[in-house]
This record gives sequence, C-alpha cells and structure tokens, in this order.
Amino acid sequence: MDSGFGYFATHDAVRPDALARLVEQRGHAALLFTEHTHIPVPPGGRTPKDEWGGELPRRYWHTYDPFVASMAAGAATTRLRVGTGICLVPEHEPLGLAKTVASVDDLTGGRFEFGVGAGWNREELRHHGVDPARRFAVMRERIRAMQAIWTRDEAEYHGEFVSFDPIWSWPKPAQKPYPPILVGGVGPRVFDRVLGYGDAWLPNYGEGIVERIPELFRRAEEAGRRVEVVMLAAPADPAALERCEAAGVSRVMAWLPSAGYDGIRRAMDAFENALAESHGE
Repeated sequence: MDSGFGYFATHDAVRPDALARLVEQRGHAALLFTEHTHIPVPPGGRTPKDEWGGELPRRYWHTYDPFVASMAAGAATTRLRVGTGICLVPEHEPLGLAKTVASVDDLTGGRFEFGVGAGWNREELRHHGVDPARRFAVMRERIRAMQAIWTRDEAEYHGEFVSFDPIWSWPKPAQKPYPPILVGGVGPRVFDRVLGYGDAWLPNYGEGIVERIPELFRRAEEAGRRVEVVMLAAPADPAALERCEAAGVSRVMAWLPSAGYDGIRRAMDAFENALAESHGE
C-alpha cells in the first residue's frame, strides 16, 4: 500500500509545483487536485453550503484548474503521479477533455491519473447546461466517448448526450490504453460505475466504507475484472490505516490544507507518523 495526498490547490496557498516537489521528496506516490469551475453565489447573501448542509470553505471557489495544476506538478517532478481528485466530467465538453487528459499524460511521461465524478452542486451543473438528474448518464457517455478517442485512430461515438462522426485526435495518452480512471463517490450504484468504465474506486474514507471493499472485489472477480481502491481523506490514525491495508486498499491519501508550508508540513508529519506506526515503525 502506497501513499499520497489530495489538495485544493488555491492561488493563495503553496503552489502545485512546490508542493509536488515536497511530496515526491518525502517518498509519496501521488498528488491529486480537486476541481470546481466556480461556486454559484447563494441568493440573499446566504452562506454557501456543501452537500451535507455545512458551511462551504472558501477554497472551493479559489482553486486552480486541476489540469493546469497537474501539469505544473508533473513538470516539477520525475516520479510523482499527478491527477484529478476529482474532475467533474459533466462540466466538460468531451472532445476537449479527451485532448487535455491525453496531453497532460503525454507531457508527464505517463504519470497522470484521471479521478472522475459527476458533481454534487446542482446549480453549478446547471450553469454548465447539465440537468443534475441526468449527470451520471452524462458522465458515463462522456467517459466512454473519451475512451474511444484515446484508443482509436479514427474514433466515433453516438449516444444520447455525445455524438460525433469519425475524428482524428492526437496525442494519444502515454499510458495504454489510457490513464487509470478512478471513480469517485460512495452512493449505492458507485460499483456499477467502477465496473462499467473505471479502473479503481476513489472514495473518501468514512463510516462503513472499508467494509464495502470486499463486495467490490467480489463483483470485479465475477466480471473478470481487476480493480483497485484508492482511499481519499485517509485519517492520520494508525488503526484506520491498518484496516485499509488489510482490506486491500492500494493507496491511502490524506487531504492537505490549503495553507502555507508550516500548516502543510504539520499535516504531512501527522499522516507520515500514523503510517509509520501502522507498520510498527
């Protein structure tokens, strides 16, 4: 089980390239960047809320584009895997997104990981012209269309939400057949999505999440598939990290604060100490 971090890369915190060098120097495997194109302003001066009804932190509307951040991080390192955690696929036009993913993967030498999700902010989705009730269906078609673009010299796709006749589109991704697709979410149908078009499950750690992993592995085996689990929001808790490793998690990733070096180093130290303790060090 390797390790890494998730990060809201904001313009007023440690830059993606500088953080990536630090993460690589400290021996971690990956750094994933979040995405929100914007946050709609609530009416009447109300406080913006997250999907659970809590106050939404300001970092949500101060983030860099995750692909630009991934490219900066990849260019500053030689081994670190970089990517999205997560890209809100319904908010992107698929031909352009396929080009972006392939370009970053090629320019980083095959170190990109494509974490994906459908999004929770309904007004944000509507601003992109997407019906929130259909967001998972939109995501499925856009990912499958991109998979066609990445793997075929002349790609075409015809669905309800995406349709195009044969096209040429290069570069192709450095990783074959394409960068790993890490499917976010913890809803009741998330395993259908992982097995339908993903390579790994990318949940946030929480109550009951580790206990669901055997079901995913069983379903993958029955389908003749091999999938992995990458655990975001892993706590600095040795017992929790031991449970993740025992369940077959491939990588644990803690969230870093959008802060200066002191705050980030403290969070990294706490997570690394918990990892070491979980391994009896």
